[in-house]
Amino acid sequence: MAADRTRRDVLGLAAGGGAATLLAGCEGDARRGTGRPRRGGVLRAAFPGAGAKETLDPHKQRQFVDIARHKAVFDKLVELGPTLRPVPRLAESWESDADSTVWRFRLREAVFHDGHRLEAEDVLYSLRRILDPRAADHLGANSLSSLDLDRSRALGRNTVELRLKRPGAEFPSLLAGTGVVIVRSGYRNADKPVGTGPFRFGSFRAGRSFTAHRFDDHWGGAPYLDELRILSAETEARGSAVQAGEIDYAHEMSPTFARLAEGNSRVTLVATPLSGVNGFALKTDRPPFDDPDATMAVKLLVDRRRLVEVVDGNRGRVGNDLYGKGYRYYPEGLPQRERDVAEARALARRSGLRGRRLTFYTSTAADGFVNAAQLFADMADEAGIGVEVVSGPPETYFTDQLRTGDIGNHRCGAMPIPTYVSQRLLDGSPQNASAWRRPAFDKEFVRAEGVKDEERRTHAYDALQRTVRDEGGLVLWSHPEWLNAVSTSVHGVRPAAPNTVDWARFDTVWID
Repeated sequence: MAADRTRRDVLGLAAGGGAATLLAGCEGDARRGTGRPRRGGVLRAAFPGAGAKETLDPHKQRQFVDIARHKAVFDKLVELGPTLRPVPRLAESWESDADSTVWRFRLREAVFHDGHRLEAEDVLYSLRRILDPRAADHLGANSLSSLDLDRSRALGRNTVELRLKRPGAEFPSLLAGTGVVIVRSGYRNADKPVGTGPFRFGSFRAGRSFTAHRFDDHWGGAPYLDELRILSAETEARGSAVQAGEIDYAHEMSPTFARLAEGNSRVTLVATPLSGVNGFALKTDRPPFDDPDATMAVKLLVDRRRLVEVVDGNRGRVGNDLYGKGYRYYPEGLPQRERDVAEARALARRSGLRGRRLTFYTSTAADGFVNAAQLFADMADEAGIGVEVVSGPPETYFTDQLRTGDIGNHRCGAMPIPTYVSQRLLDGSPQNASAWRRPAFDKEFVRAEGVKDEERRTHAYDALQRTVRDEGGLVLWSHPEWLNAVSTSVHGVRPAAPNTVDWARFDTVWID
């Protein structure tokens, strides 16, 4: 019944805009038979919602639905390209000194929606706002912790010089991180966002809807669409609405929907392989997982192939307890960790894990979370480990799990491996769900960041990754496909991993 209500909400919000949609059964990039791009129309896109927690403040973004809205209205200096290397956005070029402690970014000619021209002072103001110590919810602050704002400066109107506290060869990639968005100097009212993005803000209701209109003076060219509507809805509601032609784009669809869509001649799936990671986070700062034997017992009892088959619908690659398969700095040649229940039992007995009852804190915050938790409980039972699955509210799950339960679900979209480490594996990382704190590891990571030579830097990151695999509290069991469903009247939607430049990008989309 809840899903039915959500779908009715979606339909009510979507009514009155967009072309009638017919959906076609194919899988690819939703660009076949398009002819020339045309202007006009309203696109209705539905994302998983976060209720009252949704925000228009681009420096507080965490949920995909928020990031998509912010991407429409604002820009970053740098985005991640398809290979997860930095590509220019508001910064058209950059260079560093010999030891990568001073970076200069040349800004392109861009204008805010209120007519103000982008200047270096806007960039400095944005970075100060992100790093404001009073704003603990600014996720980008962790990525930019090496930035020395007191010594950074504007060099004229179009160039900004950013100085770091320590060498940072990967600094441009950090500027592509979550929440590192450029706002106008003096920006304070998040309810009336003014950015340089391809769409001008129209309206917003948290947990419900957002509208924006084409900005004709966008530096990258005006979007084709007249209007963009981003709606919040559960998975079942998104799937039903896109198949009925009542929305045009359904974000983050489940493998179950994909199986149904493959037999439906009216549905287009846009699938992107190796689009992040699925896993479990074990709390390593408390018993029982402060004992490495207990952690390894869990890693050995997990049936990764079964999880990929059931939870990912066989639309993923088996994980090896490491993030970033296919990305730069991923250590190749490591043997696949296989299930070994006998060794898991032995380690569980040795560590006192056997006979213990653990709490797995899960949620419907993402498709597959609850199913994966229940499968894990069944697997743990074979090793004599009891697991109680407890479900929490989806709106606050990713915050609540930092302090709740012995085990939780873990997932991450695409980002460079160093960014992942900085956000999830260091003491003080804002999303350190495994509570893994190793001062020596942190020190080696900082050293690796500053290595200018790419080959030497690769070796340093390789060693860090191996440490995480063997000693860390993350059980990373799959690298899934990313699935979106799109109406065939919509063109220009490209396969793209979350957090990359072409993900949730609607300025290049048009409607027949």
